[in-house]
Amino acid sequence: MAIDFAAFRALALALPDVEEGSSYGTPAFKLRGKLMARLKEDGGTVVLRTSWEQRERLLVLHPRACLVTDHYRAHPWVLLRLAAAGRPLATALLRQAWQLTATPALRRRHGVEPPPG
Repeated sequence: MAIDFAAFRALALALPDVEEGSSYGTPAFKLRGKLMARLKEDGGTVVLRTSWEQRERLLVLHPRACLVTDHYRAHPWVLLRLAAAGRPLATALLRQAWQLTATPALRRRHGVEPPPG
């Protein structure tokens, strides 16, 4: 069930135009310079861009894998515990983070619909 950071990294870097960089001293994944996901300092949790609505659904549907800390409560991001998340959930969250970060032109170029909501 768990996914490790190496597998998460491979999934992130497989998305169009995503590059690895850093944020707050940890590995981060950026789409044309815009942050879409990063590893937390604990080495076992990642933070992903999401929508407010999706975050609420994730917290209900995946309470062991998804959480929000006080730091992120006022921002549309969700934390994902890699040890409690499988590849399908990580893939879905990375794809959504990509959709939310991409410009409309970039989404069109790759045939990706706008994010819901």
